[in-house]
Amino acid sequence: MSLVNESMEAGMSSVQPGLDGHLPLLHARHHGSQDGLVLDLDSPEAYLDSSPLEYRDSDGNNASPFYEKRKRSRSNSSRHRFNEVVTELVPEEVRWFYKEDKKTWKPFLGHDSLKIELMFRKYCELNPGARDSDGIEINLEPVCVRGGLYEVDLKERKCCPVYWKQQDHIPVMRGQWFIDGTWLPLEEEESDQIELEHLNHFRGQQMQDTFETDLVVKTVDSKDAIHSHKLSRTHVDWHSVEEVYLYSDATTSKIARTVTQKLGFSKASSSGTRLHRGYVEEASPEDRPPHTTHVVFVVHGIGQKMDQGRIIKNTAMLREGVRKMEERHFSEHNDEHVEFLPVEWRSKLTLDGDTVETITPDKVRGLRDLLNSSAMDIMYYNSPLYRDEITKGLTEELNRLYSLFCSRNPEFEERGGEVSIVSHSLGCVITYDIMTGWDPVRFCLQELCAVEEEQDLHWTSYEERQLVDQLKLTRNRLRELENQLVKLEASKPSAPPALKFKVENFFCMGSPLAVFLALRGIRPGTSCHQDHILPTSICNRLFNVFHPTDPVAYRLEPLILKHYSNVAPVQIHWCSATNPTHYDEIRPTFLNPVKDPASDTESIPSPSTSPVLPRKHYGESITSLGKASILGAASIGKGIGGILFSRFSRSNSQPSVSLGLEGVVNAEEEEEKRSESQSSYGLSTMTRPTSPTIESLELERRIDFELREGLVESRYWSAVTSHTSYWCSHDIALFLLTFIYKQNEKQMLA
Repeated sequence: MSLVNESMEAGMSSVQPGLDGHLPLLHARHHGSQDGLVLDLDSPEAYLDSSPLEYRDSDGNNASPFYEKRKRSRSNSSRHRFNEVVTELVPEEVRWFYKEDKKTWKPFLGHDSLKIELMFRKYCELNPGARDSDGIEINLEPVCVRGGLYEVDLKERKCCPVYWKQQDHIPVMRGQWFIDGTWLPLEEEESDQIELEHLNHFRGQQMQDTFETDLVVKTVDSKDAIHSHKLSRTHVDWHSVEEVYLYSDATTSKIARTVTQKLGFSKASSSGTRLHRGYVEEASPEDRPPHTTHVVFVVHGIGQKMDQGRIIKNTAMLREGVRKMEERHFSEHNDEHVEFLPVEWRSKLTLDGDTVETITPDKVRGLRDLLNSSAMDIMYYNSPLYRDEITKGLTEELNRLYSLFCSRNPEFEERGGEVSIVSHSLGCVITYDIMTGWDPVRFCLQELCAVEEEQDLHWTSYEERQLVDQLKLTRNRLRELENQLVKLEASKPSAPPALKFKVENFFCMGSPLAVFLALRGIRPGTSCHQDHILPTSICNRLFNVFHPTDPVAYRLEPLILKHYSNVAPVQIHWCSATNPTHYDEIRPTFLNPVKDPASDTESIPSPSTSPVLPRKHYGESITSLGKASILGAASIGKGIGGILFSRFSRSNSQPSVSLGLEGVVNAEEEEEKRSESQSSYGLSTMTRPTSPTIESLELERRIDFELREGLVESRYWSAVTSHTSYWCSHDIALFLLTFIYKQNEKQMLA
């Protein structure tokens, strides 16, 4: 429906009730060169997407672009006018705001504000008496804003997230009149009253071209006010068309005005607040973020049951830090946009219901409830009864969010959009198992079969053992053929992957994944690739990010190459660093800790010329950590879980345990089988290095990345807080963007 702006007579002081009372622009009368412009409210998308904006005059001829004619930028000291007379505010002059976390009002981007304003005007046209009566209302669809993360409900004046649930809705407000200096909007009800009063008394009157506050020398007092309007707790004085002041009617304010005026000060300068009509910047359709080119799913760990909104807040902090780093370091990436979506998987799980709560004693109940809501998640995941429910819950939530995002952004897949995952704590383990399809039941069955075969040999005769040996040779040959078949069919899996998308980057933060893999039997080998623990066919790159004092985090690199327990993790650059070396160009730095006579890993010669780190005490902690997660797991397994680890305690140098049957296959075939088995089942075996230069091997791409400790940081205190410190770290935000924006990987950020 088109609204034709007819000519108007100067001095018109009344507006049509109902619709005009809330939306005077719907019957706008423009003066001079703007007479006869047409605004089509039936197609706000066309209004926003046209570039440049095109308008038609009453004869159907194209008029000059309206936005370019009206575009202006105001400041506190100067206000440029393009209209010659007072008329209704156009959509570009109105600005919509939202208030998040009960903080100050924040303006929507120009594109979002225009979308909301056009839909608001259409809503007011369809419901002219919406605010004055309880009649039937015609509702319109919500307006998508803030990069598609939120939707605005104009009737309820609230903004709701699209991809996650949030208890506290975000209020929105329409701004027409603004406070000088801060440019914060007046409350909508007061703003509407001031706007109506302004149009009733000044419509069509001449306006000044500019208003310089520094050049105003005459005293403005109550006698100079040409019009005044009383509000509930304030009143507004018009000293001219441009000079509008807001005064408080509180007793203290009145006394202060009286005293200052007697001292010779003007009323406005003593207690008045200057008001401006229309926002400081014109809303522009071009003021919008680019289309999303990379989606990052943020997966939480334990403790979400205790605070269900925590992952949403953490993701918001991470997103805020990323936006600051984008503006500072990646301003040239105008055609790319990275979006972070929280993945809350815990609240939808049933698990044992309230069984654990019913068996919890009442003494120190607060501490017990804390443990039940946090650490209990680890026990649930290690339980064969509930593990599948957890992995299924996270898988469904990831796929749901991805499908929803693609349905709302159909161009994402068409333009080759990529997906990364940031996981924290236990979420790293669950995400890893989903991507690799690791099945603990299958693993245990294989171990039990191997143990049964060894036990049967103790009760057989010589002839039976010969038959068993021949049978095992046949089985070995069968396994070789099966492994070859698996290798050929790796690119064409029979079963579809659990996730609907390919993971480009997998960022683990504060991750215990290394411990879980060590307890599953993964051992270091001679491979220099991440495929030893996570095939690149599943995920292009793996990152293990941790704080040096995080008690939950463990290293992954020593599970690939054993001597990397003596190689320092890569230090993450400060976000304020100038021209830092790119991460892929940093050479390994050895720790050189004090030799431990019980271990032979500390005497490895350095293959590089990198300087030794001065923090030797940290090297000792890393070394002991590596021994605990790699070597200690095997010894623990022998004493406690012999069934799980007996198979992985065998190697080529132990023929007495394997009864010499593995000697049939040469070392190269064993290593190939080991690698294929790792890729297929997430398993690996421990082997004694046979190459004299194995210590000189280097990883193709580093995996372990360590945050830098603060100069005045207490290690005992940071051990408590470090596990949750990743979300607000700007160093982490810059680190993520460095690898997400691949075009910038080979050059340094200033």
